Amino acid sequence: MRTLNRLAVFALAVASLCNVHPAWSYDQLVEKKTFTLPSLTTVGGKTIKHVQVGYETYGTLNADGSNAIFIPHYFSGTSHAAGKYAATDPAPGYWDALIGPGKPLDTDKYFIVSADNLVNLNVKDPHVVTTGPASIDPDTGKPYGMTFPIVTFRDSVNVHKALVDALGVKHLQAVIGASGGSMLTMEWAASYPELVERAIPVIPGGLAFNPYAVEVASVWASAVTNDPKWNHGDYYGKDEPLQGVAEAMKMVSLSSRHYGWADRTFGRKPAQAGHEPIDSWDNLYAIEATFNAGAAAAAKRTDANSLLYTIKANQLFSVYQAADLQQGLQRIKARVLFIPAESDLLLFPDYSRQAMALLRAQGKQAELFELHGDGGHLDGITQIMQAGPAIRDFLSK
Repeated sequence: MRTLNRLAVFALAVASLCNVHPAWSYDQLVEKKTFTLPSLTTVGGKTIKHVQVGYETYGTLNADGSNAIFIPHYFSGTSHAAGKYAATDPAPGYWDALIGPGKPLDTDKYFIVSADNLVNLNVKDPHVVTTGPASIDPDTGKPYGMTFPIVTFRDSVNVHKALVDALGVKHLQAVIGASGGSMLTMEWAASYPELVERAIPVIPGGLAFNPYAVEVASVWASAVTNDPKWNHGDYYGKDEPLQGVAEAMKMVSLSSRHYGWADRTFGRKPAQAGHEPIDSWDNLYAIEATFNAGAAAAAKRTDANSLLYTIKANQLFSVYQAADLQQGLQRIKARVLFIPAESDLLLFPDYSRQAMALLRAQGKQAELFELHGDGGHLDGITQIMQAGPAIRDFLSK
């Protein structure tokens, strides 16, 4: 997943449609490293042994460990936020336009850490390191499958906290992440309020995953679980549920876009000139054929169980967990900059406005910058530089 075309999309299936290649601003080759935690006790009270996540760093940590910024990734993303692994890579990480010398996330000033989440669905990517259902259970010598404990975003944050501790980070100037990464950002602010000075949730889900979004995500999951080859998660070493995963990724992809983008990009053109959909069931519209092809390619790169666990982590997101809302918000000390996208039909801009109002009602400092365009949810990746000056200004306060 080294190209922006593959990585920058909430759903990898439509990545080839974006044609977005920002300038390579972080001009050093990036090394993927691995962090290992001997064991993790999850929010649900289960123990996971030998936990590993991959990570990348950009810039240099200062002597007192106070200039760090952490980047958690989005739903189908990885830690590859900037730079290239090799000079021959077609394109850099997904937020390369934002990260680098003189950029809003200035690597001459900040030490930036980006890490893979637990249950990363891109586990087949050799540049991804993650512990999840596809990992080998040390007690059985076989893949966990659906016996792997359910994990929350807070569990990933706890692993990431151990990572930054190991790196010598004493203070986080900011945590900034998009989509699922926005939820991890707010988990950071709620879980480690003394460490996090600023929180910048991009295309955010607010302070808890909305019930509407819970059901949208449930529909994605059902495409996998209804595939007979999923076999209740027992498919390792067998035929994988590729059709179910493809259908799920197609739905995720469509959810991440806006009807204006679809009209502008495809219109009602047939997939092949002269092959009109009215003439045969085999004749598709261009948008159908493109989504089908993208989803089929994405399915080959995606672990079905990891996709389900990632969906569950999104559904479980709530910064106040079992506590009431007021208690949860009282824990947050960070100043917050919400960056929604105006055309987002998945995590609606209203979620950000509601969250900002709730924080302000508790006496917290919160502000908002809205991204403009018809790209939908994905504008949080492709149009992030609209917010570049706002991010730079927020970091300077």
